[in-house]
Amino acid sequence: MELLIEFFETLKSTVVDVLPILSIILVFQLLVIRRPIPHIKQVGFGFLYVLIGLALFLLGLEKALFPLGKMMAEQLTAPAFINPSALAEEAINWTHYTWVYVFAAAIGFSTTIAEPSLIAVALKAEEVSGGGIKANSLRIAVAIGVAIGIALGSYRIVVGHPIHYYIICGYILVVIQTFFCPKMIVPLAYDSGGVTTSTVTVPLVAALGLGLASTIPGRSPLIDGFGLIAFASLFPIIAVMAYAQITQIKTKTN
Repeated sequence: MELLIEFFETLKSTVVDVLPILSIILVFQLLVIRRPIPHIKQVGFGFLYVLIGLALFLLGLEKALFPLGKMMAEQLTAPAFINPSALAEEAINWTHYTWVYVFAAAIGFSTTIAEPSLIAVALKAEEVSGGGIKANSLRIAVAIGVAIGIALGSYRIVVGHPIHYYIICGYILVVIQTFFCPKMIVPLAYDSGGVTTSTVTVPLVAALGLGLASTIPGRSPLIDGFGLIAFASLFPIIAVMAYAQITQIKTKTN
């Protein structure tokens, strides 16, 4: 019963959040375009499904994904797990968090492969390029980029380095790659960084970052817990352009 009450509370807040979008669409459709909405019943049911789906998704984040990410971070960073022979906090350093980096890379890769927005972009890229860009190859390249980014971001949280050094260096590399990468792949690479931060990846990655920052001594959830999503957006750009450059070199060699 308590869960049902929470669902209706979430649904209520979702309706309030979505109402401005609906208002703008109705204003433009009825007052600017001045045409009735076609298939009004179908659109109405679709809109209702969207509201219910969003409410269930948000409730699922709160009840499952965020607690799961925090729990995994707590277990992987527990002194008894990472350094059983030396339980004192001062005896633990970044090298003891190997399983954290492995888990971060694995969760980054798997969530990206399952990301619906990436699947849609990859299929469209294969269609538009006439098969020149393979959908599965693009998805794997993006997933590898996210895996590396999340693992590196987790390392940053563990050691407590300022995030801007990593992001600045990453975008300098992106700019350099842009000059040498095949021009047809550059816009797609830039879009690949955006589509990774969507419905599947963001909740788990955010939960992991907040969980790590909450459990590692000396880290602030507000300062250190956020930023993993920036890594998940940056490194796919690097990975896709690197994949295109490697493919170009192999083609010239053959």
